[in-house]
Amino acid sequence: MGSYVLLLKEYEDDEKVIYRFGPDEKRMGTIQLNKVTGKFTELEAIRDSTLPSRFYFDRAAVKLSVCHVREKGMFPERMAFES
Repeated sequence: MGSYVLLLKEYEDDEKVIYRFGPDEKRMGTIQLNKVTGKFTELEAIRDSTLPSRFYFDRAAVKLSVCHVREKGMFPERMAFES
């Protein structure tokens, strides 16, 4: 079975970027990447008890890591993790 995580950018400045993440636009949490330290923080968990928020958080963090390292800090408005 594959996985899909949608990421929508909410905010970005020189120090951090914040995205909403989840399986669709109706069920989303919020993740922050500190661009200076590389640390991820879950600001808000997905508010659906049937969904494992950590599962989606981990995959959102992987996608943001790729943008931070491989894409040299280019964070698009909308992206997805698919596997």
